[in-house]
Amino acid sequence: MVRVGQVTVLASPEDLALAISLAERADQPMTWYGLGLVPLGPVNLIVTRGQAAFDQATRGRSPSWGAGVTIPGARLIVVRVDGDDPIRVLRHELAHLALHQSIKGRVPLWFDEGYAVVAAGEFGRLDGLRLNLAVAVGRVPTLPELDRGLRSSRASAEASYALAGTAVSWLARRTPTRSLEPVLRRLAAGEPFDSAVARSTGLTPGRFELEWRKQVRREYGFGLWLAAGGFWVAVAALVVVASYYRRRRDRPRRAALDVGWVVAVDEEEEQGSDPTA
Repeated sequence: MVRVGQVTVLASPEDLALAISLAERADQPMTWYGLGLVPLGPVNLIVTRGQAAFDQATRGRSPSWGAGVTIPGARLIVVRVDGDDPIRVLRHELAHLALHQSIKGRVPLWFDEGYAVVAAGEFGRLDGLRLNLAVAVGRVPTLPELDRGLRSSRASAEASYALAGTAVSWLARRTPTRSLEPVLRRLAAGEPFDSAVARSTGLTPGRFELEWRKQVRREYGFGLWLAAGGFWVAVAALVVVASYYRRRRDRPRRAALDVGWVVAVDEEEEQGSDPTA
């Protein structure tokens, strides 16, 4: 166990150097989306390696594919260094801590995770392509379905995290200041989540969900997926599939060509290879 500023970090000897580096990042003052500068104060950071150690540190609160967990009440963050990029994971978990330190009461899971996605700057071009494809081949989930997707399989969760980020971004765009500050300010004052959304946007929770789903369909359709680079992904996939089926189709013909072939051995070469010669 090592103390770095206000961060107490626990790690195995092999991961101690990395753990101290992460603790130094966690101890730095940070400005958070819609919250401004949030002094986090004392933080307990556990750095683990392997599924068993991660499960033990988190008490099984994370799915098997998880790489980080935040327990705000204990001011505890657990980061698994052999999962995803530990620096990115740490910033995501710190965003959770900053949010829960600044507001009162409970918020939906989609808002909690969506805020961390946006605040940590995680939504990139690859996530956009995945989201385009997820929307193109399926339907936009309801917010309760999104909550379940966030705790589902890894494939489902990847799209769900991106969708949660779009929900938080859309919520911010619906306020008079086109920012998340009005919602967070009401939450910080102890106002219930649904009321904070309604009074900041003029939308009931049901109306907000309806508009968000429509907006996702407009912004992440199949045509936009192709335009954003999905076309070349599709072409590459088709080439791989076509190559596989061509090899499979030609396999009997190649086998037939091999039947009856006898390779003649040159007499001089055969004599030269005889160890008794």
